Amino acid sequence: MVLAMSRHLISAALAACVFGIALSSLGAQQPAAPQPTPAQPGKPTPAQPAPNPNAQPAQNQPQTPAGDQQGGFRIETSVNEVNLIFTVTDKHGNFIPNLKQSDFALLDDQKAPARVSSFTQQTNLPLRVGIVIDASTSIRQRFQFEQQSATEFLLQVVKSRSDRAFVMGFDSTPTVTADWSNNLDALQTGVNKLRPGGGTAMYDAVYTACRDKLLDISRGQEPVRRAMVLVSDGNDNQSRAYIDDAIKMCQRAETIIYAISTNWTPSRGKGDDVLQKMAEATGGRAFYPPSVEEISVAFTSIQEELRSQYALTYTPADFRADGAFRTIYLFANDRRYSVRARKGYFSPKN
Repeated sequence: MVLAMSRHLISAALAACVFGIALSSLGAQQPAAPQPTPAQPGKPTPAQPAPNPNAQPAQNQPQTPAGDQQGGFRIETSVNEVNLIFTVTDKHGNFIPNLKQSDFALLDDQKAPARVSSFTQQTNLPLRVGIVIDASTSIRQRFQFEQQSATEFLLQVVKSRSDRAFVMGFDSTPTVTADWSNNLDALQTGVNKLRPGGGTAMYDAVYTACRDKLLDISRGQEPVRRAMVLVSDGNDNQSRAYIDDAIKMCQRAETIIYAISTNWTPSRGKGDDVLQKMAEATGGRAFYPPSVEEISVAFTSIQEELRSQYALTYTPADFRADGAFRTIYLFANDRRYSVRARKGYFSPKN
């Protein structure tokens, strides 16, 4: 393992020079012309999550129409281009703005990218945000605070005509109470419709939200920032999907998970570790408010981060449309800074 890590670091150092040159020359390049008919994303994992022999059978999960058909601009991108949204912070967690293109090194599948098409600071790309709230019996006493904080978050984050959000609650099954919209009244109504009760099928909810909602607006359409705000204690006792199924579906949908733990006991529990794993794998963060009253602080931090991100579009080297998972390693050349980005993506499959 030590040898493998050393090789990665050496490769990253070599890639820093190559990637820096590619980024520095970006201004002299013209983006590649979009393909007339972008290829469709690769076939995702099976329509139903893998069966969990220790869980109770889940009911039919909701299906939704594909795509967000409302207004807004559309920018077509080539099927072999990767849109990467990332956040840069210092050791205190403060956002670092105004970094340049040459301040980063990138490895895609352990190789420097063949070409960089764009680099944007503090991107204003349209938002696509799913609010996924645990509505199981275990969080009944905290549920009103969750609803209030989620409503405040939506009022702050959905600001432009091109932004969209949806609301999903889950107990033993996931239920969409407000579909994609920028209508704040409709979204608030969706939050208020949620009622606690039943078991907890968190993995099924995350899997379904990404498969049915966020994957619809994935590769080949206008670049957007896709995020899921997951409010839960992280404990699951009803899902047919496993945690790896949920994470892989988020990676296919290129969606960042921001998890807010509702476990306010003095010590971190097993569910908190689950939330941390899901957030890290997708380039997001897990928050652990010390009390129910401070859950709104976590929502505020997420809102600030969504407005303080960078966007990078590049063409991988030796790209193959084979449906395989390709790893991403993104570094700041200044080691005082930490970069938070998704760990990889699934290439489309011809």
